[in-house]
Amino acid sequence: MRNLVRILGVVAATASLYVLSVPAAFAGGNGAVTFTQHDSNVVDVSSDFNPCTGDTGTLTMTYDDIFHGTINKTGSWFTGTLHGSIQFVPDDPAAITYSGHFAAWFGDENNLHNDVEHSTFNARLTGTDGTTVGVHDNAQAAMNANGVIVVSFDHMTLSCN
Repeated sequence: MRNLVRILGVVAATASLYVLSVPAAFAGGNGAVTFTQHDSNVVDVSSDFNPCTGDTGTLTMTYDDIFHGTINKTGSWFTGTLHGSIQFVPDDPAAITYSGHFAAWFGDENNLHNDVEHSTFNARLTGTDGTTVGVHDNAQAAMNANGVIVVSFDHMTLSCN
């Protein structure tokens, strides 16, 4: 999960840099700017832990992604999808190694009246001993024009079999 938060942070930073590089879109509030970015075979390696066993180790995610954004005088809309392979190799060579597939999606919609953020993450990994780890996360937050959060939740389900 830490990896997903880090990935989404990088996405937000990339989108922000893009927005700053296109000031003409905001000059006088005219027009809209849209961008789409595709990446293939991105490799993200980090220290992590197995949420089912507590074993520490290395998490490697290799994925393709696509990000899309639109900005105009009334707001902005961003979305991103990532999918690929995921592997957890424990520091202890006697512990179980897990590998599988993951998919993640996020959306960010802002206009003059509200702001909505939402995301989903799914992963299923199988261990070298046949056991499985499944993760599903669904989150959303919504804010009205007065800056009041009217919806906020983050539901995560973990299955260790």
